[in-house]
Amino acid sequence: MDDTLTIPVRVKPGAARARVGGRHDGPHGPALVIAVTAPPVDGRATEAARRALADALGVRPAAVSLRAGAASRDKLFLVERPTRELTEALCRLRDGSGR
Repeated sequence: MDDTLTIPVRVKPGAARARVGGRHDGPHGPALVIAVTAPPVDGRATEAARRALADALGVRPAAVSLRAGAASRDKLFLVERPTRELTEALCRLRDGSGR
């Protein structure tokens, strides 16, 4: 397996409650939807999304980094040392499936 996994994400800042799950067909392909309560100011929503993604995938926050999209709702995150279980969890969160 590769050393990193690129995950397209659609961030919904300023949500009433934080949530990770769902699919958005965005510019980077099928993206995982992450709703965060943080506002889209000074990178706070991006940081909240990074931490929420790490928590949802069961990895430490330091293993998740932003690759592209700092000022956009459509972002690419990198996850270091992905496992098969992590990839399956991502599919379940994004598509509601285990494959």
